[in-house]
Amino acid sequence: MQMTGAEALLEALRREGVEVIFGYPGGALLPVYDVLYDTKDIRHILMRHEQGAAHAADGYARASGKVGVCMATSGPGGTNLVTGIATAYMDSIPIVAITGQVPTFAVGKDAFQEADITGITMPITKHNYLITDANELPRIIKEAFHIARTGRPGPVLIDLPRDVQQETIEFKYPEKVRLRGYRPITTGHARMIERAAAMIDEAERPVIYGGGGVTASDAQAELVALAEKADIPVTMTLMGKGGFPDDHELSLGMPGMHGTAYANYALHEADLIIALGTRFDDRVTGKLDTFARRAKVIHVDVDPAEIGKNVKPALPIVGDVKQVVGELAKRVKENKHPEWRKRIEEWKSQYPLTWKGEGLKPQYVIQEIWRATEGRAVIVTEVGQNQMWAAQFYPCRETRQFLTSGGLGTMGYGFPAAIGAQVARPDRSVWDIAGDGSIQMNIQELASAVAAKLPVKIAILNNGYLGMVRQWQTLFFHDRISHTDIAEATPDFVKLAEAYGAVGIRVTEKSEVPAAIARAMEITDRPCMIDFHVARDENVMPMVPAGGTVDDMLVD
Repeated sequence: MQMTGAEALLEALRREGVEVIFGYPGGALLPVYDVLYDTKDIRHILMRHEQGAAHAADGYARASGKVGVCMATSGPGGTNLVTGIATAYMDSIPIVAITGQVPTFAVGKDAFQEADITGITMPITKHNYLITDANELPRIIKEAFHIARTGRPGPVLIDLPRDVQQETIEFKYPEKVRLRGYRPITTGHARMIERAAAMIDEAERPVIYGGGGVTASDAQAELVALAEKADIPVTMTLMGKGGFPDDHELSLGMPGMHGTAYANYALHEADLIIALGTRFDDRVTGKLDTFARRAKVIHVDVDPAEIGKNVKPALPIVGDVKQVVGELAKRVKENKHPEWRKRIEEWKSQYPLTWKGEGLKPQYVIQEIWRATEGRAVIVTEVGQNQMWAAQFYPCRETRQFLTSGGLGTMGYGFPAAIGAQVARPDRSVWDIAGDGSIQMNIQELASAVAAKLPVKIAILNNGYLGMVRQWQTLFFHDRISHTDIAEATPDFVKLAEAYGAVGIRVTEKSEVPAAIARAMEITDRPCMIDFHVARDENVMPMVPAGGTVDDMLVD
């Protein structure tokens, strides 16, 4: 079958099951967009900035479990994708980014809108390609999707020169991928699993510490089975939230800098930590040489490079979390740890997640969203205080229900990612929990959501500050509020929403919150932005200072 490179690209995407592309056209991609003009079975969502396209593809991937696809032109189009690609790389999210490039004869000659996007993105992609022969295009597309979704997932970039898009080829799509040197290990070593089961049986104060790998491998059922059989409390990182039901009696919530006090104390006092698909991030461990000093560590991860990188395990297991935990659940003995469970319940009673004071509190807003949505919404967050409050006060029961930029901490991630999540999950209410600073990073995507008739809800916790930075300045820099007070120059978000064709609602009193949320949930054909004017000086607690220990934790 003869076709152009541009036609071959769309046909290859079709073969990979791609249903939607988040993109922005430009000169170096004109042949591809010309083919898209007649394409009916692949939806194209026009974003208003390439960064928004990358985040939308990321949100789509997280919400659906499929590979997200974004597309941009050469030069600044490609470089505008970089932040979104880096965000996906840090959180191990499978996306394929397609960039147009100047013709092959002009590559390296500083042509108009040329950038070495493969060189630029080499440190933040799992792999990338510059296609110089259109005949290679079907094989490369097949490889790109295979690499993105297998092993430890991650972003792959394909750079496509304009003349390659116009070249005619005989299209043959490969049935299999053959990559020398790329053989991800997914099955854990049987002997190591047996040893891990024995260690779990012998432990008196075990804790399961799960991360994003639980979500990536869809291992919730296996994790619940293991925890219940062996009576092990479970703490899930920000990236793992929802991988174990937050309302389960064994749940400890989130650990780390703004995690629950009882999760942090449990890790500190544990004699065994079973780490599943997590990388011992500094926001969890704090000062490494004091982290979980009493505990032996079993570390399970599909990426061997993560094992021992930060914390040396007593027992490493390389393999897919779902497979390994499934085997562990079969092999461990039924057990009970009454004294350990009693101690944890005492911590839960002593240090509950709560707030104090009158007025409109951000924690209350999130709790009301949880009540109104019956805990079933897909929650996407920006980065900062809004992110931590959402993690603390919106309990999740399912995987792929809580989407956030964990590793890179990208302000501006939430709203475009929520667009991607809404496309992936049209059956669910999707809420972006935002701050008045972070929402302005990619607020132009209101136009994208309005045009696509996507009913994303945006809850702005408007405190007139870059809140998390202000909190640090208050606590650790003698209350010297340096360039974080943005109240005077913050726009009227209601008017802004209406200017884009969305619905805007302003809330200034606690009594107005339930009705505003109910009104937003009635809107099904466009986005709705609620501007909650919350208490200005509210801090996120608990808090372990950066590089600190559990002994340094501020609980009030």
